[in-house]
Amino acid sequence: MNYWLIKSEPFKYSWDQFTKDKKTGWDGVRNYAARNNLKAMKKGDLALFYHSNEGLCIVGIAKVVKEHYQDPTTEETAWVSVDFAPYKTLKKPVTLADIKADKFLQNMQLVKLSRLSVGVVTQEEFDKILLLGGM
Repeated sequence: MNYWLIKSEPFKYSWDQFTKDKKTGWDGVRNYAARNNLKAMKKGDLALFYHSNEGLCIVGIAKVVKEHYQDPTTEETAWVSVDFAPYKTLKKPVTLADIKADKFLQNMQLVKLSRLSVGVVTQEEFDKILLLGGM
């Protein structure tokens, strides 16, 4: 299994809305590195759900339920979408400040490549985030 981090601005698509919807397509990604990460995702992989711009925190875990397919928001074949379902809500959000303050998490892509909307997370980083999130 692989681990990822996906970002969404809560005023556009929040964790609460995601849990109500029970499933969503992650579309509209227009960055090649993020697109390559979407292409690498496999059914069953887990992704940390991060509220960007407002909140600046990881609030839950999503599960890949459908691997990449043509992004329906564009006719350009370079772009893909992946379907996610909510998996678990963290007991407490893990803020960006918490992550930056933890020496173990200093090399997370969230810290090093802060503008990347879909990033890789190591199993050790994932486990540490769960611990910080009360899981």
